[in-house]
Amino acid sequence: MLLRSLGERRHQQLRATNGLHLSARGQPGACTVCDGEKWLVQKSVVRHGKTISMGEFHARETILACAAGCRHESGVRVTHRPVSLTSRLIPYSGVGYDLMVHVGRARYLDYRRRENIRAELLSRRGLSCSTGQVSQLGRLFVSYLGRLHRRHAPELKAALNNDGGWPMHVDATGENGRGTTYAVMAGWRPWVLGAWKIATERAELIQPCLRETVELFGAPCAAVRDLGKAVIPALENFVKEFELDIPLLGCHQHFAADIGEDLLEPSHAQLRELFKRIGLRADLRCLARDLGRTIGEEIEEGRQAVREWQSLAGEGHRVPTGRDGLAVVRAVTQWTLDYSAEATGLDFPFDRPYLDLYDRCREALRAVDAFLRHPPKDAAVARTLRRLHRTLQPVDSEVPFREITKHLRARARLFDELRDVLRLAADQPEDETANGLEQMHEALDALVASLRERRPKCGPARDVREAIDLIIEHIERHGESLWGHAIRLPESAGGGIRLVARTNNRIENLFNGWKHGERQRSGRKNLTQDIEHCPAEVLLAHNLRCPEYVSIVCGSLDRLDQAFAELDREDRERKLNGLPPYEQITSQVVLDIGSASLPTADRHVVRSKEMDRRVRAAASSRAPRR
Repeated sequence: MLLRSLGERRHQQLRATNGLHLSARGQPGACTVCDGEKWLVQKSVVRHGKTISMGEFHARETILACAAGCRHESGVRVTHRPVSLTSRLIPYSGVGYDLMVHVGRARYLDYRRRENIRAELLSRRGLSCSTGQVSQLGRLFVSYLGRLHRRHAPELKAALNNDGGWPMHVDATGENGRGTTYAVMAGWRPWVLGAWKIATERAELIQPCLRETVELFGAPCAAVRDLGKAVIPALENFVKEFELDIPLLGCHQHFAADIGEDLLEPSHAQLRELFKRIGLRADLRCLARDLGRTIGEEIEEGRQAVREWQSLAGEGHRVPTGRDGLAVVRAVTQWTLDYSAEATGLDFPFDRPYLDLYDRCREALRAVDAFLRHPPKDAAVARTLRRLHRTLQPVDSEVPFREITKHLRARARLFDELRDVLRLAADQPEDETANGLEQMHEALDALVASLRERRPKCGPARDVREAIDLIIEHIERHGESLWGHAIRLPESAGGGIRLVARTNNRIENLFNGWKHGERQRSGRKNLTQDIEHCPAEVLLAHNLRCPEYVSIVCGSLDRLDQAFAELDREDRERKLNGLPPYEQITSQVVLDIGSASLPTADRHVVRSKEMDRRVRAAASSRAPRR
């Protein structure tokens, strides 16, 4: 209560300072050109300020000029502005650095909605901001974050070198083929080293990203990538360009997933279409909904009845009567629809949801058969049980279900053998050893030999033969990239061996966490527009969760606004001395090469009335003679 009272008192004090008129006039000291200490008032301007620390205020800023008329190398007259304002307010703006940082952290670290940020600033800070200004401050925050990241690249590079190097993990993400964001992450320290917006995943777009990363942070000791057609040649050309002798490693997770999709997708897609054709899930949802409406307001009593019925599992397969019986039938229907509970969280092909649905339907059908051996005396409950039986019956009676699931299970067993050898689980172990990887390599070779022996030479087992050939083909094509994760560290880093992660899970989790936060913020499942319009630097906000990274670039998160102010101060000094700002020295490459996709910039040109008019006018004209 005391802390809450003190907090409220501070907020009241901040609101009380809003609208204050202040006077700002600094102590310039000696002129940097002539060492003179005589200054004249050049002009006075009134600036409206808005900061977290001071609230809203009006300040009369007095700008002083050297009395000797000195000028900087750039030709600009030597002047002095009060540090009390320049260190708090963003140039050419009345917004404070601390307010920008507050909005940026709320938007890109906490994924809060604009309306919530705006309401919190007004109620707790006494600051009024429009939703548009909140969006603008969020974009400005990630822009400053990108500048801060590149400005401290030498210190970050030194930290990576102290580790004995850094393995490079590369991957891209997007939504519905748009807004492709490419990222490079250091594996041993989960730092995002670079992020770029590219038109599409192509080698000529990926290579500049890799080149810029190496120029800023040095060459990696290994590279982990997926099995995409663009990234493989991009990394091979990158290694040749910099004359690097590093292992190019394929992600085990992507390797297994590629094999699994080729193995299982045809049969799994057929099974999915069968379920859609008979409309089983829709019928089950309809039954569960009807039973819920029938039970009505007594639904909680019905749930308690189901719990009691579950505890009587050893006393025969009977369904109670009345409301309790309807609740039991509803629970069995919901259990059938809850086939996603069988998933491990790794998605297809590691999880086969429609095969899980098929198995649940078969089990539920057998359970309903058992309940109907001694049907309940309540006619309504018996009628509902028979309805559930009719809904599930096609799964057991139709021949295509049995044939497709037979082929799918045979291929799934082969895939699970490969998965077991590569030890791919939902949670990857962190304590792998070089000996363990060597044993895994030997086990994969043994699996290949076993598959060759089991491969049917001829006869009716064509599907098994094709499945084995597909697995062996993938292993022969990508096998060399699966091994080489043991990296020998230099003596300056303590020597010894350190392992590179076998998967790209860390960068994949980064993408998934970003999209999960955006969905939570926006409430939208489809993030096409959100991802397309988000600047690539938003991924650098992930680094602010790493204490060592924060310590290097700004000391602590509480000093992030001061670090941003220092960026502008340094650039201002360079400009006065006739030097280009750091952004022009370490500018990011332009990644805007035309492709078959239709990015926003092209869409504004193509999707216009003028384009329609020009094309249709040409189309309606008389064709030229040849």
